[in-house]
Amino acid sequence: MSTCLESHTLLVSKKYDVIIIGGGHNGLVAACYLAKAGLSVHILEREDSLGGATVSQKVFPEYDAYLSRYSYLVSLLPRKIINDLDLSFETLGRRVSSYTPDITGGLLVSTDWNSETEESFRAITGSSTEFGAWQSFYNDVLHFAEVVAPTMLEKLPTRSELKEAVNHDIWESLIERPIGVAIEERFSNDLVRGVILTDGLIGTFADAHDLAANRCFLYHLVGNQTGEWRVPKGGMGRLVKELIATATSLGVTFETSTEVISISSELVVTCSSGVTYNADFVLANCAPQVLTKLTGERPPASLEGSQVKINMLLKKLPRLKRGLDPRIAFAGTFHFDERYSDLQKAYMQSAAGNIPDVVPAEMYCHTLTDPSILSEELINAGYQTLTLFALHTPASLFDKDNEGVKKAITTKLFKQLNEYLIDPIEECLARNSDGTLCVETKSPIDLEESLSLPRGNIFHKDLSFPFREEGTEESWGVETSNPRIFLCGAGAIRGGGVSGISGHNAAMAILERL
Repeated sequence: MSTCLESHTLLVSKKYDVIIIGGGHNGLVAACYLAKAGLSVHILEREDSLGGATVSQKVFPEYDAYLSRYSYLVSLLPRKIINDLDLSFETLGRRVSSYTPDITGGLLVSTDWNSETEESFRAITGSSTEFGAWQSFYNDVLHFAEVVAPTMLEKLPTRSELKEAVNHDIWESLIERPIGVAIEERFSNDLVRGVILTDGLIGTFADAHDLAANRCFLYHLVGNQTGEWRVPKGGMGRLVKELIATATSLGVTFETSTEVISISSELVVTCSSGVTYNADFVLANCAPQVLTKLTGERPPASLEGSQVKINMLLKKLPRLKRGLDPRIAFAGTFHFDERYSDLQKAYMQSAAGNIPDVVPAEMYCHTLTDPSILSEELINAGYQTLTLFALHTPASLFDKDNEGVKKAITTKLFKQLNEYLIDPIEECLARNSDGTLCVETKSPIDLEESLSLPRGNIFHKDLSFPFREEGTEESWGVETSNPRIFLCGAGAIRGGGVSGISGHNAAMAILERL
């Protein structure tokens, strides 16, 4: 979608109150808030459509199935943003939180930790001890989330302000000491430990004893005071569609297929076509590393991306060897080969430059909760989608042979998955007319190429704790070295994921200065 007000054949300059570089969901959120306040807002997007990582696309053109190609679940998007902007966007809860198969059975965790969950813990671990530890640990996490979540749309609290509001032992466990220490102290079962640690590793290449895992863990579990991961009804593209409609109604204008090549200190924005724009403020809905290239500054150092994402279209769900109904097993997050020892070993091997012997991974089936992303014909024929997310596969593994390593890891993952299935996954996959399987594998290198994510880092840069240190200036966590340029993407403090938080906060930072 493009509303282009200038001709690229003429080198013209136009003035706006705010120029936003990048048309992802955070940029759209910021645009809506600013336009509501009466400011003129223009969005410049490099790609031929808006949405960034929050698009729904027909990944397999021969099938009427619109997959959330990159971002796929929602935890952090505050209800306040949906209400403020009057968005018709709904997320759906999953009755199953996770299922983790094992050679002796499987760990089934319901979203309400019911008696079936307790029995599952007992069957896997031999007692109710681990289930009690699970309840205690996640009640601590819930306490932390209840304190932190309300601050996400406010200026950053100081470390001491947040610490004072949180139970001392919980603060020490989640902030001061590596998350691996807490997991090892409170749990004894390897499989249970691994299920917990995964939330500290999604998109983050870290050892369990690195505080980077703490930041990732909290980021995944503080959303809306519950940390519950929910399915976007109609796919992630539904959010983009609503934001575009709202922004358009408020007078926001867009240019797609427009690459920005520089931003001067006086906020002259120059595009590759030669067209320039002037603005009172610029919002960067791009990675901080990309912004520094545009402004001529030194880019920040950051971890590289460390995930492989595989999108699949299935003719049917595979049956499991342990006999659990696949409509239950795949209804939540399906972990496989993500024991604590698996995760630690995979980290060490990939850090040494090798593809792990066992690649830890997890999957979910969007269509079991929300079949609306499929056509009626596909629904009636029993088709489903699966999204697989593999951990500890850093960008460096793919540098020399991206396609070859993707193929090797995909083959390895399918072989690992098949150890738990009666029906090999290859037999369940839909096929294109040329006989190829409906499988799309994205590496960190692919994410950098298609979404400008530096080294495929889905958070743009290292995550930060949701507070500022004592003695630092008050901020929204979106400020840059130029007082009129703000980050509004995942690279802002409290950015990342499908949250809209950095878009909201960047808009508030501008409105505060008017």
